Amino acid sequence: MSTDSEDRRSDFAKWAEEMSYEEEKEYKKQKKREEKALKKQQKKEKKKGSKEEEDISSETEGAFEEASEATESAANEAATVEAMAAVEETVNGETYGEAGDTTETQAEETVTDETMPAENQTEEVDDSYEEYNPDYKKKKKKKSDKPQEVNIVKELLMLIIYIGIVILICYCIITFVGQRTTVHGNSMNPTLENGDNLWIDKFSYKVGDPKRFDIIVFPYRDSDVYYIKRVIGLPGETVQIAPDGSIIVDGNILKESYGKEVIRDSGTASDPITLGEDEYFVLGDNRNDSRDSRWPDVGNIHKSKIVGKAVLRLTPFSKFGRVK
Repeated sequence: MSTDSEDRRSDFAKWAEEMSYEEEKEYKKQKKREEKALKKQQKKEKKKGSKEEEDISSETEGAFEEASEATESAANEAATVEAMAAVEETVNGETYGEAGDTTETQAEETVTDETMPAENQTEEVDDSYEEYNPDYKKKKKKKSDKPQEVNIVKELLMLIIYIGIVILICYCIITFVGQRTTVHGNSMNPTLENGDNLWIDKFSYKVGDPKRFDIIVFPYRDSDVYYIKRVIGLPGETVQIAPDGSIIVDGNILKESYGKEVIRDSGTASDPITLGEDEYFVLGDNRNDSRDSRWPDVGNIHKSKIVGKAVLRLTPFSKFGRVK
């Protein structure tokens, strides 16, 4: 006949087998859940199609595998230890009820310990996913970005300063560097014609003096009307126009080819005219249709009255170029 201890021992063995089976079954379920979660994660990463997310997927898969292996080994060790302890306690005379209660408690704790790492591991994977996913960070930052406020007063002030600088530069150019002017009349034909647009160099004569044959611009008797003529006589020279129309400078006939026609009227230059230290004698190239230094209302031109030198023809475009 079997004794009570033997019956209890056989019952305990059955119970240990049942618990081992239940633990193994629970472990398999947990492993299936982990595999399903891993597959879902891999599908999401495949849709995104980026290399960085594929790397994250491989790291996540490795983390799940390590967690599964750790869980399996921990469960096996815990089951072995519990079974050994229960057998020893039964052999030493402890009751089946006490062993059963202890084992059940330990089994519940084992199950709890077995499931917790998986949940914790999932949370760690999510954190690592956020850490290694640059797209996630960019989206998160974009949500926190605030629209920049535009300071209208500051922008308006900067615009006013910019316009002021442009006006100042234009003023300096027109006053000290040069300006555009238009020819009216035919006194400089054939060199210049009515309607020609010229660029006047105003800077050269501030650092130098006019030269013979320069085309200069000056006001007519301090009015708003400006004349444009060619320099013939320089300061200190004596200029005279002979009856045959030739120009004599310091007793020598001036060799030039700018005149359109031979001069028929010498005007005041029929007698020798000696120029002062800053005076210039000017003539128009259209010698017989020009109001110039031969006439008393124009006379000799002082350097201080000269506005500038015509250097460039702007229009018409067919004649664009340097003025000679």
